Amino acid sequence: MHKNFRIFLATVFAITEINQNPELLPNITLGFRLYDSCYSEVRALEGISWLMTGQEDTVPNYSCHAKSVLAGVIGEAGSGQTIPMARMLGVFKYPQVSYGSVVRYLSNKHLFPSFLRTVPPDNSHALSLAKFLMHFGWTWAGIVASDNDYGLVGALDLKREFSQIGGCIDYLEAVPLQEAAESILHIIDVIKSSTAKVVILYLSMPQVVQLVEAVSVQNVTGKIWIDSTAWTITPIFYRKEVWVTLNGTVGLTFRKGAIPGFREFLYSIHPSTSSDDIFVIPFWEEAFHCKWQSSVDQPMQTWNVISENITFCTGMENLQEVDNSIFDVLNFRLSYSTYNAAYCLAHALHNLQMCVPGRGPFVNGSCANIHTFQPWQLFHYIRNVHFINKVGEEIFFDVNGDSSPIYDIVNWQMYNNGSNRYINVGKVEPNPLKGQTVLINEKAISWGNFREIPPRSVCTEKCIPGFRKAAQQGKQICCYDCIPCSKGKISNQTDASECTSCAEDEWSNDKHDRCVSRIIEFLSYEEPISIILTAISIQLTLLTAIILCIFIKYRDTPIVRANNRELSYVLLFALMLCFTCSLLFIGRPTKITCMLRQVAFGVIFSVCVSSILAKTLTVVIAFNATKPSSKLRKWVGAKVPITIILLCSFLQFFICLAWLLIAPPFLYFNTTTDNQKIIIECNEGVIIFFYLMLGYMGFLAIVSLVVAFLARKLPDSFNEAKFITFSMLVFVTVWLSFIPAYLSTQGKYMVAVEIFAILSSSAGLLCCIFFPKCFIILLRPELNSRENIVGKKKNVV
Repeated sequence: MHKNFRIFLATVFAITEINQNPELLPNITLGFRLYDSCYSEVRALEGISWLMTGQEDTVPNYSCHAKSVLAGVIGEAGSGQTIPMARMLGVFKYPQVSYGSVVRYLSNKHLFPSFLRTVPPDNSHALSLAKFLMHFGWTWAGIVASDNDYGLVGALDLKREFSQIGGCIDYLEAVPLQEAAESILHIIDVIKSSTAKVVILYLSMPQVVQLVEAVSVQNVTGKIWIDSTAWTITPIFYRKEVWVTLNGTVGLTFRKGAIPGFREFLYSIHPSTSSDDIFVIPFWEEAFHCKWQSSVDQPMQTWNVISENITFCTGMENLQEVDNSIFDVLNFRLSYSTYNAAYCLAHALHNLQMCVPGRGPFVNGSCANIHTFQPWQLFHYIRNVHFINKVGEEIFFDVNGDSSPIYDIVNWQMYNNGSNRYINVGKVEPNPLKGQTVLINEKAISWGNFREIPPRSVCTEKCIPGFRKAAQQGKQICCYDCIPCSKGKISNQTDASECTSCAEDEWSNDKHDRCVSRIIEFLSYEEPISIILTAISIQLTLLTAIILCIFIKYRDTPIVRANNRELSYVLLFALMLCFTCSLLFIGRPTKITCMLRQVAFGVIFSVCVSSILAKTLTVVIAFNATKPSSKLRKWVGAKVPITIILLCSFLQFFICLAWLLIAPPFLYFNTTTDNQKIIIECNEGVIIFFYLMLGYMGFLAIVSLVVAFLARKLPDSFNEAKFITFSMLVFVTVWLSFIPAYLSTQGKYMVAVEIFAILSSSAGLLCCIFFPKCFIILLRPELNSRENIVGKKKNVV
């Protein structure tokens, strides 16, 4: 009653202001007639019929108004009563301005052509409420709705909007309009069993009262109650237990307006000065719990119970001392929308009155007569009304007859002394880009008994960075598992739907929440193993050069001349190149070094092995040519060794040339071998060429080994076949061991293995073939004489 009375007084106050304003409607006085629908659709239709005809029990479309003209209808708040009213008024194009009905399909101008409202529809409310829920990260909620157009339509709108921005509704329960006790008990069980802490109420007033009373009795705690309507600002809950249960309730309601002078107007109400207001005396008696003498003097049957100890009203009571829960003068919401509705009609009438003939909106620029206008003519003006009210807000209707979707966020706070109050903590307003924007002062909100501020309501806790969401089969999208990102992928935000792959030169850290640069790996000169191998390579190169110098210096001695000194020079020079080419494998690989190093290694080693084969065959030919009638005499000389070296080396050269032309080795950034590293290496291209090169070199080595082994028993002074046999055994052993070692290593260690094989096999050739000769040349010169060689030959023979 108190809320409705205040709404009625807002209409009276607005009309009084309009009539006192000489600029708005000069020479025109607005009046009003009030009809109470009593929350009944039938009575609402009766009231509309009465308003249109001028008296009860009259046929519609027949007016008994003698002087006044029905300008329009303000009302109603309840959607159930508004809809049949709008249907009837729409037939006759009477403007209807609702101050509280929010049902979405009232925006349909085909069904309700003359309906307007000073509150936003529930579809914009649903979007605003969904944005509000997501502001706090509440993605898991339940809905309890009245089983009527308002509750179900609003709840379904919210469910749709909420799901579109990532939220989920755990349950949607309907409260029947009649005999709801059993259903409410079932709903309370659902609320208790649900993991959703947020409960959104789309309830009409009677269902609100029943539910919150039952919630209080059942001691339902740990829930965040979200009001979708204006019941949080309606003083209908008197029991302290209810206050405790709903302490911290948050709601989205119509915007509040500070109507200038309205508060004083409310305080000025008194039975003695408002004798023509039939509601003042009942309100006064209810507010001060007293009885006027005139009420007591009435017949007994006019009131239900008369206490034996009656407190009589004196008229000295002060409305400013009345509890705000009875007479709230701080929250003008429906009163404010009612106030705006009255002014919309007034401004429409003003625009109609100010119309200039010839410039009017109707046929041939005609205007309507302020005293005899038709309903549809006024409707034209009211749907296009646009003005600034006394609060400073812009008032207008959109193409659907709806007002701007602005909502206040209110919080029900209970204090230690038992009092409670509604606090404005923010608002939701339109945004051209985002639809609706939530502006809220979180510090001003009281969350009741929740320890976690703000409380959380999610089906699954957020996935931390480094994890991604994985949907649970058969459940809503808000219920998911958190799966770690796979190797090489990251998620750097909470609740990531997918993990992002790192760039080619990066890798995921241990937590998979950021990409880190990979370590660049190659066999650099700064590494200890590279320093050692480089030092060995240089030393062996210098040692080979020294041996070559020794052989050149002592080139005329028998031991140097005995085994084809030119071949020894070629072999020593080739070994120097072998030791040197190992340096191509050290350092950061480039396109040139990748193409050269294996080819250089293959060709140079082929020269070495073919030189050894030529030396061995020279020994065999030399000894067999000394026999009488030997056919090998014609092969004695320098042509055979040179031919062998050129033939064997050029065949390897052609293999390498084909390799370079068809599929040359290339620079390769290996990111697959080791996740934490980028291995800069040389890809051999078509690997068959690499193994063909090694196979050919191995073939030459085996042939040399076999020939040397067969010639090992020839006289020592003329024969180095034994040394060649040992050198080729070392060579073959090294390269047979190289293959499994090479295949079992990766990265820079694979390169180190190949360098070691090159150095060790080359050093084996150098040591086994030339060290014994150098020993004789330098330390036993007496053995390096023709007499000694010839003497040994005789002994052998």
